[in-house]
Amino acid sequence: MTSLAPRDPQKDELLSPDNSAFLLIDYQPTQIDSINSMDRFQLIQNISAVTKLMQAYKVPIVLSTVNVATGRNKETVPQLKNLLPDQKSYDRTSINAWEDKEFNDAVKALKRPNLIIAALWTEACLTFPTLDAIGEGYNVYPVVDAVGGTSVTAHETALRRVEQAGAHLTTFAQLACEFQRDWNRTDTVPAFVKSLVDTGIFLSL
Repeated sequence: MTSLAPRDPQKDELLSPDNSAFLLIDYQPTQIDSINSMDRFQLIQNISAVTKLMQAYKVPIVLSTVNVATGRNKETVPQLKNLLPDQKSYDRTSINAWEDKEFNDAVKALKRPNLIIAALWTEACLTFPTLDAIGEGYNVYPVVDAVGGTSVTAHETALRRVEQAGAHLTTFAQLACEFQRDWNRTDTVPAFVKSLVDTGIFLSL
């Protein structure tokens, strides 16, 4: 039972906390209230779990909202804002976050090749930056069980579009296992186990 040494994150084809960044886009009341592709309570539970996972593994987070400064929209929902009390938020007028200079600069400054994206709606706020980031050479991983669209059809069609463009669809459980990799990485085992228990995923040790 000898584990290989951790891989070089710059050469690793799998996601690791050291080669990834998390983009959290537009989890605001207006967007959440218009989600019809999944249960809205479950959506908030799932995105909260993903955010906690990123924090536990020290993955850098880029948070963004749309139209807060203009007064047309409200801030990130409290369930997430309370998890990120000191997190800078990039407010935009552009539907496509990639077309906002401050947001774009913040992502590129991290110099991470893998972008894990969660955004509302799937058909716009997730699709548009995903396509642009892929076009600029990033590997993009939409978290499919933590995003939603205005209808099941809109959500699923958007996921097909980004997948056809080269996005790598992923889920909360897959991210957790991909970050942890080895039970010998004992410092993150408690957070890993708690994240799966909190989301109701059966864990057999």
